[in-house]
Amino acid sequence: MTSERAYRAVAVGRTGKGGYGHGLHLAYENLDNVEITAVADEDEEGRRQAQEETGASRAYADYQEMLRQETPDIVSVGPRWTDCHLEMVLACLEAGAHVYCEKPMTSNLADGDIIVERAAELGKKVAVSHQGVYLPGVRRVKQLLDEGRIGQFQAIYAHGKQDRRGGGEDMIVLGTHIFNTMRFLAGPVGWMSAQVTVEGRELVPGDVREPTEPVGLVAGDCVNSYFCFESGVSGFFDSRKDQAGAGKRFGMEVVGSEGVISIRGGVGDDLMLYPHPAFLPSDENQGWERIEGVSGVSLHTGNHLAIVDLIEAIEGDREPVSSAAAAVAALEMILGAYESQITGSRVAMPMANREHPLTAWKA
Repeated sequence: MTSERAYRAVAVGRTGKGGYGHGLHLAYENLDNVEITAVADEDEEGRRQAQEETGASRAYADYQEMLRQETPDIVSVGPRWTDCHLEMVLACLEAGAHVYCEKPMTSNLADGDIIVERAAELGKKVAVSHQGVYLPGVRRVKQLLDEGRIGQFQAIYAHGKQDRRGGGEDMIVLGTHIFNTMRFLAGPVGWMSAQVTVEGRELVPGDVREPTEPVGLVAGDCVNSYFCFESGVSGFFDSRKDQAGAGKRFGMEVVGSEGVISIRGGVGDDLMLYPHPAFLPSDENQGWERIEGVSGVSLHTGNHLAIVDLIEAIEGDREPVSSAAAAVAALEMILGAYESQITGSRVAMPMANREHPLTAWKA
């Protein structure tokens, strides 16, 4: 952190209703030019704990009062639940603050569009906690692609965690990280198509349900999506419920004309390179090579780097690496799967339908 400007930060959480996400209130630790002055939480015990964890001087039951009293430069909007994000993020922007928001930013594209447009009107920056694109592993993969280490970049084969939430819930809860990373590596999506099924059959409206946490409607226990990136790269995503080795499946293979890079680990720190144009396991000279120098990181590291990037974006008047617009585009890759399944056709990006496709379909 080279900035000499001092920033005042605050954090909003909702204990029992999404909490503080994946530690978004702790993202300011060890930043000499950022002071976290206050936290807000409607839950008294959660408020006390968050104040203790952050070392904030003050704590509020009402985040709106906190915004008025503290006049912060940056606000962490922490709840994992999306039902409050639009209201909270807009309130922060109207109060003159930049925002670091938990993912998914919104449950539909229309709300995401409102945030993107209002932030632009007010000249404020919104970053979203897709931590992977800030971490050394994904950055190293991007560098290897730019250097041509695996030849011409051709495809990404991405996979959800595929535990009990496999299918639609996996796609929104964890897949949002995957899709944001795919776009970071391959660029914008031109169009997509998908099949979403339940126990091997096509979806019906009765299959639409609320997920474990309120982050938008979901459906299906198996998702297979195809993406045509504008760069010419092909993208694939799959998630099936209750698969053997669930959790370890989470990640992707980045395929080039001369090799493959495997990204695994919850923070993308398990990287392997297969520097050969064809997979020949019988050839003892063609093995996988570990990519070193990307271990020892965590989501906390990602949050820290996200704030560093947000401040650089503020001072350089550019969009954060994981911006609100990028979060909307990643959500399109999720909701587009339902749109394609319902309509039985390709879905052009950006999507014309800005509402959640399952909302009207189940009605």
